[in-house]
Amino acid sequence: MQADHSAEKKEAPLQNKGRRKFLARVGGATTVMAAASAGYPRRSWPKQPILAETVRGFSGSSPADSNPVSGSARQSAVHHYRVSRANELNRVSLPPHANNGDENLYPNRIGNFSKGLLHNSIGEVDLPAYNALLTAAKSGFPGDWNAVPLGGGVKLVNPQCGLAYDLEGLDACMTSLQPAPATASEERADEMVELYWQAICRDVPFDQYGKEPLTQGAIAELNALKAFRGPRQDGQVTPQTLFRLGISGDTVGPYISQFLLHPVSFGSFNFTQLYNTYQGGLDYLTDFASYLNVRNGIPTGQKNVVSGAVYLHTGRDLAAWVHVDALIQAYFMGLLWCLGNGVPFNPGNPYLTSKNQAGFGTFGGPHIIALISEVSSRALQHVWWEKWYVHRCLRPEEFGGLVQNVKTGVSRYNLHSDVLNSTAAAMVNAQHGSWLLPQAFPEGCPQHPSYGSGHSTVAGACVTILKAFFDTHNTPVPDRVYSPDGVTLVPYTGADADQITVETELNKLAMNIPMGRDYAGIHWRSDEYNSVYLGEAVAIALLTDQKARYNELFNGFTFYKFDGTQVTI
Repeated sequence: MQADHSAEKKEAPLQNKGRRKFLARVGGATTVMAAASAGYPRRSWPKQPILAETVRGFSGSSPADSNPVSGSARQSAVHHYRVSRANELNRVSLPPHANNGDENLYPNRIGNFSKGLLHNSIGEVDLPAYNALLTAAKSGFPGDWNAVPLGGGVKLVNPQCGLAYDLEGLDACMTSLQPAPATASEERADEMVELYWQAICRDVPFDQYGKEPLTQGAIAELNALKAFRGPRQDGQVTPQTLFRLGISGDTVGPYISQFLLHPVSFGSFNFTQLYNTYQGGLDYLTDFASYLNVRNGIPTGQKNVVSGAVYLHTGRDLAAWVHVDALIQAYFMGLLWCLGNGVPFNPGNPYLTSKNQAGFGTFGGPHIIALISEVSSRALQHVWWEKWYVHRCLRPEEFGGLVQNVKTGVSRYNLHSDVLNSTAAAMVNAQHGSWLLPQAFPEGCPQHPSYGSGHSTVAGACVTILKAFFDTHNTPVPDRVYSPDGVTLVPYTGADADQITVETELNKLAMNIPMGRDYAGIHWRSDEYNSVYLGEAVAIALLTDQKARYNELFNGFTFYKFDGTQVTI
């Protein structure tokens, strides 16, 4: 029987009331995270977090005058600092936490993530199973999460991560992602068209973009979409902007960041950045039976075919990279390159003016190494709270099932015509015999909701730390290269070569890794773009909170955010 949802009316989005009663108490203090702007460009950061700096000690005097060295006076100073910071955060006005309303709009829950639960023959979720998940998401109780029934043996990924208290910087309830595009919206449809094209173009070398028919077709169709939010040059999608994120500097130079191409040294271990990739032309979950099994949490039993080590030069290479990466790996590589190639520290580093001291555990290499790991953990807690306790957005893989049902006449979901009539979707159907989104991995997307993106939030947080500690804006990258074939590195001599700096390449890392997830077919553009700014906000809050604890005479770091504006912390 055909399911008819064409007459569904949009309801007001759910409002999240806050996850902790004691953190929901607000006072007259300045709002840390104001609501994100409603218009494009869509960003998850609203404003720089404004936290009143509480100086260590007792009177607000400089650290040199007020920081006890030992004994009960130091113990008292630590207590004073912790209590004062806690009181300051307890007066913060919380930002709104609204989802896109799809959970209220669709009684059958087709607009929300449900992979791993039981589904019927057309891929719609078993309502008692989804309601059990919703009960757990609203209560947070471990017992409720343990009671969520699965359709197969693949477990949900760490929903309780988002409920870990963050006792430094901002707690997850103090930052915010604006609502994701609604399932029936034009913007969501246009995002899906881009994902179809990314799947089609997985094996096209980046340096061939705009020079061969597939990417030329992608550019032409994306230019015709009114709600497509990707970056443009002079109002147009171009080979230089195709499948890039649109943060400051990420459309400069070759597609892949220099920090994923140049050799680096890890202590006495020197290595070239050749990475195992997957065999071209092999896509997954393009038949409905496999799609439905995976949707129910039943693995396909297939594995990616590894074809050998290459320099990253195609979307499939990037998808393979983000399939098995250690989450801070790209930013650690960038850090090693900066340390090994003499990139100057940020001018705010207090040891740059010291005649007899150098930084190490504070304001030196070990400090930065530890901090990118620390901030990545906090970033994950923030975005996992958004995933499970605010938005619960469906994955592109799941949206492809909706397109399949509409195009085959099984259901009448109210999807926007941009995706139903797209050239890209028709090409996928001609190649695979379905309108399902071809996946780069046999298991498809992970077992957690789409919005926001963990990789993007970690990218935004880690790159922000690196931009704070190094003088990235004014430092060029020598020996600019790219790989046309995955085998060799050749000099990059484009007209914008002189614009390539440490900052553009760090920002490009924050584009490459998230977009690798899009090339895999497992995230939306809005997941990536908004979450990079969420990670930036998490890092800025952490840096702000830590600033007052240093003994050094430290006036703060000045650097440029992802929107190109300058900030001092």
